Amino acid sequence: MGRRAVLEGLATGVLAQPWRGVVIHAADALNLATRAQAALIAVGPPAALSGATSLALHGISAVEESTVHVTVPYARRVESRPGLTIHRAEFTECDVVELDGLAVFSLNLALADFLCDGGKRTAFAALDEALRGLLPDHGLRLRENVRDRILDRRSKRGIHRAQMLLALATGKAESPPESILRLIVVEAGLPVPEPQYEITAIDGRKLYVLDMAWPALRIALEYDGFAAHEERRDHDAERDQRLAGRGWVTIRATAADLRDPSRLLAELQTHFRRRAA
Repeated sequence: MGRRAVLEGLATGVLAQPWRGVVIHAADALNLATRAQAALIAVGPPAALSGATSLALHGISAVEESTVHVTVPYARRVESRPGLTIHRAEFTECDVVELDGLAVFSLNLALADFLCDGGKRTAFAALDEALRGLLPDHGLRLRENVRDRILDRRSKRGIHRAQMLLALATGKAESPPESILRLIVVEAGLPVPEPQYEITAIDGRKLYVLDMAWPALRIALEYDGFAAHEERRDHDAERDQRLAGRGWVTIRATAADLRDPSRLLAELQTHFRRRAA
């Protein structure tokens, strides 16, 4: 473009400069791949996209963060800057994969790091999402690879938490909020629920699939996404009545309960006491 055209583009807002030495089209400023590539150019090699950024590039929707995370070797003198967080760790070529031309930590390494260092709820939801839809042997292999990565970490911080989250994940949750809800319930001291529990007719026909359930007490926990719940309110109420006719009690959680689960947990504990008695 030439220096003059670049300066004019920056002055008019057609171009943007996320970090010194890197210019992008302003229209692409919210595109993760664009910002990730800009970060790698700004930092220079050797470097790899890591943390929440690498998980998002692997297609994990549970992580939503505008900051780009890049890992460099300990010997490199690179500092974090607004919108770009620098991490330091030793890694090899085997730890890095190429996604759309970008150097990204492998999925198992990114998951292991995030389970130890990331937000607990987001990390658990990301792991559940990564396991979703995998064939049993593929899911087992991913678990083993993540576990090995956790145990091989130079820093031992967060290892016990990561192992707990790895053991709790099933890959059966249909959305990140469902995974988070499962974690909230277990951390509150309630028994681990069965995910995607099927209610069948006498002849074996599948009637309903519950987000989470405690079959022995016939307690069901359903997560209502706002849009879905508004459209299905009457249908869900009818289903809850039919389940009640089979001896089930259905408790419904919303996004508000993820922010403050006190109401939900109190209702669950009340039903557990009643059913146990």
